[in-house]
Amino acid sequence: MSVARGARLSLIASLAVLLAAAAAQAAPRRTAPRVVTCSGSAASPGVLAGAYAHDVHISGTCDVDAGRVTVHGELVVLRGATLLAAYAVNDRSHAGTSDLTVDGSLHVEEGATAILGCEPGHLVCLDDPNQGSPTLSSEVRIDGSLRATGAEGVVVHNTVVLGSITQTGGGGGPACQQTGIFTKLQNPVYSDYEDMTIGRNLTVSGLSSCWLGLARLRVGGSVAVTQDQLADPDAIEILSNRIAGNLACAQDSHVWDSSDVYSSIFPRVDDPNTVRGRRYGQCVLVSPTAEGAGLGPGPF
Repeated sequence: MSVARGARLSLIASLAVLLAAAAAQAAPRRTAPRVVTCSGSAASPGVLAGAYAHDVHISGTCDVDAGRVTVHGELVVLRGATLLAAYAVNDRSHAGTSDLTVDGSLHVEEGATAILGCEPGHLVCLDDPNQGSPTLSSEVRIDGSLRATGAEGVVVHNTVVLGSITQTGGGGGPACQQTGIFTKLQNPVYSDYEDMTIGRNLTVSGLSSCWLGLARLRVGGSVAVTQDQLADPDAIEILSNRIAGNLACAQDSHVWDSSDVYSSIFPRVDDPNTVRGRRYGQCVLVSPTAEGAGLGPGPF
């Protein structure tokens, strides 16, 4: 190899190294999304307020009572934490309303509780000045899905979830005791989905708690309620839902498509569901409305 040719090759190699280094410097650095943590206690809750550009984690107890909140990412209720978004008014400035929008999904971890949305007559807003004759409401919107794994309780009213809802395991156990945030709500630990729109599917499985209700839902997919053991004989109430897909129930303690009249099991009033697909298992025939009556003859 001539000296001239060797010099040229050496020059080309040097230029390649310089170009690679320049490209590396010019390339944007990938950094993990920042996470904002809202923390507090039951006596002194943290507060979510305004817009968050990244994921938000809830640690301890955190309220949505300081105006409109938007999370441009995932919202995670960490193990044992509580998210309370059942306020209608901006109770910090005393002007305007409070609500919650999540661009991503909501995750409720083991032992955690999420209370979302409120409305007159079903889940009264905690800051409604007329608790006996409530008028206020607050809506929640989740553009992704809601996933709860081992959560203590998930109570959702007046909410839109564009994806699916999946609640697996967890609950407060069969004792029907008031603990944690449920003491403030003056109810035993329970889970409930009412007056809401679900874009895809709803699945509740393996729940052990006091009471579970699914009422007046508009579901774009199917509903499956399986292996849920509830201490209250009035559970599981599946009432007046409009389901585009199938309705399947299996290995549950009880299922009802009727509501109680006098806060006892019987007598009951029919609240049948509208199901465009098929009905399976325990949710095929109308549940009894009088003591000693049998199933049917109409559809659940």
